[in-house]
Amino acid sequence: QLQLVESGGGLVQPGGSLRLSCAASGFTAGNYNIGWFRQVPGKEREGVSCIRASGGYTNYADSVKGRFTISRDNAKNTVYLQMNSLKPEDTAVYYCAADRYAYGLGPGGYLYWGQGTQVTVSS
Repeated sequence: QLQLVESGGGLVQPGGSLRLSCAASGFTAGNYNIGWFRQVPGKEREGVSCIRASGGYTNYADSVKGRFTISRDNAKNTVYLQMNSLKPEDTAVYYCAADRYAYGLGPGGYLYWGQGTQVTVSS
């Protein structure tokens, strides 16, 4: 059974850092494009970052460029999102998603989704 499990969320002060993990099971994450998305109540889910299965090509939303870094560790079957210089507007539930063919910051097309992890940036 294909499964994605996010972890690493929590409460952090503005300017702080968190590293989110997206652990894959039941499939080889290295063969899939992986995206990170976030959602706040009442708003649509928005793309944060994504990484291609091969070549390591990455994309970032303008709002997080220079602050967030996506990476993958194929040996651990895990994709990470390092978040630095966090702002209150980064507060959201963060989801990772996987698909063999879909790629990009639009959530449509990604077939497999995790359950999400809450990130709260507040003093």
